[in-house]
Amino acid sequence: MRVRCNSRQPCGNCSQAGLSCTYDAIPQKKGPKGSRAKVISELRETQKQSDLTSLMLQDGNKSYGSPPQSPTHYARATGLLTHELIEGCTDFFFTQMYPTMPILYRDQIRHAIGDMGHSVESYCLITSFLAFMLIQPGIVLKTGYLMDQPAGSVTNPKMGSVLMEEAIRVRKGYDYVENPTVNTVITSFFLFGCSFGLNKHNTAWFHLREATALAQILGMQDENTYMFDNVVETSRKRRLFWLLFVTERAYALQKHRPLTLHATISLPTVDQDPANYSLAGFIYLVNLYRPFDDTFIGLWNKSRTDCSPLTLARLQQQLTEALPQFLNTTESQAADLRTSQQWLRTMVWQLSIANGFLSSTSPDTSMTFRFPIEIAKDLVEVTRQFSKQSMEVHGIGLIEKVFDVACTLIDVMSCVPLESRKFEPGPQEYLNSLLSLISTLRGGESRFLPLVMAKIRDTLPAIGSQLPQQLIEKYNGAGHHGKRADRPGQQVEFKQENSGGSSSAGSSPFETPP
Repeated sequence: MRVRCNSRQPCGNCSQAGLSCTYDAIPQKKGPKGSRAKVISELRETQKQSDLTSLMLQDGNKSYGSPPQSPTHYARATGLLTHELIEGCTDFFFTQMYPTMPILYRDQIRHAIGDMGHSVESYCLITSFLAFMLIQPGIVLKTGYLMDQPAGSVTNPKMGSVLMEEAIRVRKGYDYVENPTVNTVITSFFLFGCSFGLNKHNTAWFHLREATALAQILGMQDENTYMFDNVVETSRKRRLFWLLFVTERAYALQKHRPLTLHATISLPTVDQDPANYSLAGFIYLVNLYRPFDDTFIGLWNKSRTDCSPLTLARLQQQLTEALPQFLNTTESQAADLRTSQQWLRTMVWQLSIANGFLSSTSPDTSMTFRFPIEIAKDLVEVTRQFSKQSMEVHGIGLIEKVFDVACTLIDVMSCVPLESRKFEPGPQEYLNSLLSLISTLRGGESRFLPLVMAKIRDTLPAIGSQLPQQLIEKYNGAGHHGKRADRPGQQVEFKQENSGGSSSAGSSPFETPP
């Protein structure tokens, strides 16, 4: 039987077989061509390999365009998911990240893997999970986990970007919005995390709002929803709701976004975990963010004006007392909690100065211009206790918090008279420590170091000569892609000057860090 083309686009045979339609008018020898089924099978395999190669070679920052009419657009790419990759990412997640985001358990992953053959939802869950893990700066996988690629040919973030696009593409093949499940919500959360890690913030915002909307469709904001599930499933859904609650607030503060979720259900109990982890650290994290409600975010986003100094002073007190001196948590949890605490104190202080509530003579140090120096001191002291890995597992989000604290410290140093005390570290030493931390953590040197060094150049050039020499060399030796640099690749020269910034804070609010 001959496979004929009727010259339409797509032709009838390709449409029926579910193939992309191409026409190559190459003269062929006469004679039998083999069975029609064999020809179509070979075409399908060729197109699958071509699609996979195309995915791997495209720039990770590019999308893959609008879906063609052919249903094969939603077919799964072959060779992406290996046993070694799944095992490596799963082990790292449960070893390093589970206590901070306790929304999966091993049996759930095993079930989804076994179900991938006939469940698009399970396939998208696993693919988005692997993408999320590969994009994290702290993960280290052996060569060979990423298919059969030679060493160095495909980086973790590049492969993570390919898997993210694969999950998004295949997911379009079924209606996950009309009939969502808990796994649907988790998939959207992982896609948010991928986009955030890749610095695609419009896409990140879309997937975060998608996750919170799907959670609300499932009624996860309603306590009555949890009355009929078993204990394990109830606890898992509660943890997912509260993780979205925390994530939404952190992102609202970072990117000036509104809220959709509120504290309408009970917290999970500390001992309700199928993996036998204590949820104490997770509950501490929820309680850190819980005071940041619609009122505060409305003030932060300037959609409200009814702000009072007493409210902000009380919030600072709440944040100071939110964590005990000794945390019964893992090291990575403690790193996230302590860093988030100091960052949130910085955010409240920024709102205080923006509303003109600060005073040099206030008896409450949190309502003075110098308070960010105290915050920087506390952050430097706590981060010295943590290993590099315990901080890197939290990805770009933690580095951005350190960056915000450093930027606010620079603003204060440029406007407030600085006291010089012998034998005691001061603002300059705290800034040097924060810059060194940013440059040391993976992802910090390339994304945030150029931004903060450019801020120093613009705001406080006098301190350039007091920065660690190796930090200046690292900055001047790297390409700069930060938004605040004048142009990519520009080197900043820090010169010795006799005087610093202004001697007083003045009446204008400090510049808000990017």
